[in-house]
Amino acid sequence: MHRPCARALKSGNNAPLLSDIIAANPLRLLNILAHGRRLAGMKQMLSLLALAACLAAPAPLAAAECYADYKAKQDAPLRLHYGVMQVSSCAPGQAQPEVAARLSAAGWTLLNVLSVFGPEGLQERKADAGAYYLRF
Repeated sequence: MHRPCARALKSGNNAPLLSDIIAANPLRLLNILAHGRRLAGMKQMLSLLALAACLAAPAPLAAAECYADYKAKQDAPLRLHYGVMQVSSCAPGQAQPEVAARLSAAGWTLLNVLSVFGPEGLQERKADAGAYYLRF
């Protein structure tokens, strides 16, 4: 004997009814949830790429090591010295006020800034500067 199926077979589209999908999760109809997860992953990836780009970028020129060699004097009794100090700016015009301020705090008067240079010029000036090499 033939047993009837509990559920009649359908031909064509066997997907659930649209009303059933909307009742279960209305956002699934537009597939918004899948896009949201994908966008969150992209945002995280962009954040990591931005961080990597910042870390890989070269340091700005203002952060470069700059040094100035100078001549200074003290009165009563007259004393002169030649020295080398690290400065925040590699431009001679901007280094001069910084050198003068640091020297005057120690009782010295700046006569002139001879040059501003990078770390490559330190060793050749070390012997000439003596006790005033990177003192201030």
